[in-house]
Amino acid sequence: MNDRKPADLPDHLRHFIGGKPVDSVDGGTFEVLDPMTNEAYLTAGAGQAEDVDRAVGAARSAFTDGPWPGMVARQRATILNKIADAVAAQDQRLAAWETYDTGLPITQALGQAQRAAENFRFFADLIVAQSEDSYQVPGRQLNYVHRKPVGVAGLITPWNTPFMLESWKLAPALAAGCTVVLKPAEFTPLSASLWPEIFAEAGVPDGVFNLVNGIGEQAGDALVAHPDVPLISFTGESATGQTIFARAAPMLKGLSMELGGKSPAIVFADADLDAALDSTLFGVFSLNGERCTAGSRILVERPIYDEFCAAYAERASKIIVGDPSDPATEVGTLVHPEHCAKVLSYVELGRTEGRLLAGGGRPPGLDQGNFVAPTVFADVAPEARIFTEEIFGPVVTLTPFDTEADALRLANAVKYGLAAYLWTSDLERGHNLAHRIEAGMVWLNSHNVRDLRTPFGGVKASGLGQEGGRRSLDFYSHQQAVHVSLGPAHTPRFGARS
Repeated sequence: MNDRKPADLPDHLRHFIGGKPVDSVDGGTFEVLDPMTNEAYLTAGAGQAEDVDRAVGAARSAFTDGPWPGMVARQRATILNKIADAVAAQDQRLAAWETYDTGLPITQALGQAQRAAENFRFFADLIVAQSEDSYQVPGRQLNYVHRKPVGVAGLITPWNTPFMLESWKLAPALAAGCTVVLKPAEFTPLSASLWPEIFAEAGVPDGVFNLVNGIGEQAGDALVAHPDVPLISFTGESATGQTIFARAAPMLKGLSMELGGKSPAIVFADADLDAALDSTLFGVFSLNGERCTAGSRILVERPIYDEFCAAYAERASKIIVGDPSDPATEVGTLVHPEHCAKVLSYVELGRTEGRLLAGGGRPPGLDQGNFVAPTVFADVAPEARIFTEEIFGPVVTLTPFDTEADALRLANAVKYGLAAYLWTSDLERGHNLAHRIEAGMVWLNSHNVRDLRTPFGGVKASGLGQEGGRRSLDFYSHQQAVHVSLGPAHTPRFGARS
């Protein structure tokens, strides 16, 4: 296993506060595991409230006294593009680190590294091209919108594709002129340790970016509760989102939360079945199934149900599971033994709630590490737990439907509402059904292909607020209305009578 380990990995990860790497105030650390062996391969500083307070202080000072918020858009955009160049220049290194830390297959990790660079380029372009509203009343008044950064942004990121999802928050927050404190997921802090060097070389001033590693209940909670952090962007599970919502409520913080999902993929009999098969397989088994937008509930019109189930199971059973660093691998290891145990518990539950067509446990010959075979259950009822609860692993359910109304009922039958996928050659039906599905995003005859200009977010238990494109800048900015009189205001003269 040793030859898998990238040669340049550190042994210990420190926090990064005010432009300097620092240890925890109390010296505390935690271990980070290699998901192929579940052996600890490095330690990271275990941030506590004192460490978060130092980071927020540095970010607040950089916001109130530093140049970053007052830079013109072109200046910040130039630095954001330098960040993108630095990320793109080391995409192979980033992918290798991410693969080793998360178990994500190397080819998919490389794509995520490249997408991280694109996120910075996108927001660099957006802030330069952005215009604000103005409204005139000729000869009487000019009204215009002045946009300004909110302040210190608290960013709490998940362990699936961590580097890319960090860029998804960092790029718009920095583009808007905010300073930030990033708290990466404790399972996967490795790639986040590359940001300080990248930002320093690009010319980001000290204190604008700060990083505190640690456990969510400690460092994450301290960040959410800090009075000098006016807004929190969080991606993670719905239960944690509820805790953050309650914790932030007394301070009326701004919140953007992208939470869990249990997304349906609806396949009608008139669909391009080969394309639907490719897409629905990729949609749940890519990224090891550890993706919030996974189409993990496949609803299939009954005339093609048996054919689809057989073809789907055959393909799923041939998916290559193995060493994440091997370019041939399609599904690697799950991120952590705790999560692997959770997914396997759902697999066992599924044996009582559906008909097992493929997988069903560990792949043969892979007894070490967090491996789960791509698992397919058919004939799953909408009351089943594997139908309603987020598993977040390579497990999918297949359920038949008879009518369009039946498909809609099944699609909306869970508490989540993040994404949905529709496969039909009847575009009139596709558009109309998409509008009635309770989901923040719908893909029609496509897998999850993101346009960065569009809103990203969910409804119901899948989230609060939307980011993406200008909506991200709206979240990290105050939009202040300024009203200028161009003539006498003719104000009623209260108190002027004798």
